[in-house]
Amino acid sequence: MDTEAVASQLLRALRGSRSQIAVSRRLGYRSNVCHAWETGAAYPTAARAFQVAARLGVDPAAAVARFYGRRPEWLDQHAITSRAGVAAFLRDLRGRQPLVAVAEASGHNRYALARWYKGQAEPRLPDFLGLVEATSLRLLDLLGALVELDALPAVAEAGRRLRAARRIAQEAPWSHAVLRALELAGYAALPRHQPGWIAARVGIAPAEEERCLRSLAAAGQIVWEAERWRPRAVATLDLRHDAEATKELACWCAGLGAARLGAGGPGAFAFNVFTVSAADLERLRQLQRDHFGQLRALVAESQPAERLAVVNLHLFELGGEEG
Repeated sequence: MDTEAVASQLLRALRGSRSQIAVSRRLGYRSNVCHAWETGAAYPTAARAFQVAARLGVDPAAAVARFYGRRPEWLDQHAITSRAGVAAFLRDLRGRQPLVAVAEASGHNRYALARWYKGQAEPRLPDFLGLVEATSLRLLDLLGALVELDALPAVAEAGRRLRAARRIAQEAPWSHAVLRALELAGYAALPRHQPGWIAARVGIAPAEEERCLRSLAAAGQIVWEAERWRPRAVATLDLRHDAEATKELACWCAGLGAARLGAGGPGAFAFNVFTVSAADLERLRQLQRDHFGQLRALVAESQPAERLAVVNLHLFELGGEEG
């Protein structure tokens, strides 16, 4: 993704129908800074970009909350329009990812990253956008919380595919497993597509396999090439912005685990009922978030694709607070 082009287009979309000169003056500049930003001659820092959004009628704190699907705790301590707020946001997205891994994924050196994470320096808007994508794979969600993705030519098509993928994930939950099965080395080794091969690996009926393939093709998530289906790049499917959709898919996925367990099928199952302090329960929740982030990072780097698996992580408090 060309984050410099995205940054320029984002600033253009925030300006809307107002002229560059008028907005530049409204922001307190004597020169036509909007022209410099939108042509890529210069860029504001991330904090300044959020200030610009606020000045032009977009609530950046509300956008961040939509990105998370909730209001993050750090936002009560640091405004996202400040250097400290940008640093807190980036630290939260990084989680426990090693700095060297973030440097490799983002293309920035560790010295610059360390200063940005500590709030000792400010990343330019394109650098900030690149870090969001490198550490969360959800840049499209952040952009979509600020402006309409169709207003950003560099990501408009990707945004349409992402919306279609999310719709399919809700309407045909097995489609995601079918999509992942197309990445298996065994499928790539087939002389040509074999109807029912994916169904056997996923554990569904051949008719469901065909239904999912049709839906994925219609949404542009897969293409027919050299007598087989090939996945197209689709951004990470994160539905936290839609609480109802998240609940439905979480229940579906948890049901898979319950069915496997009830049937006595193989799998690594574990459970524990315990008492713990309120503070340590919050620590356990953070451990779960960190674990899932590390799991996703490992999956992203794992090659070759030989197995198709599901993981369920569910930590919850029984009852309410003791009265």
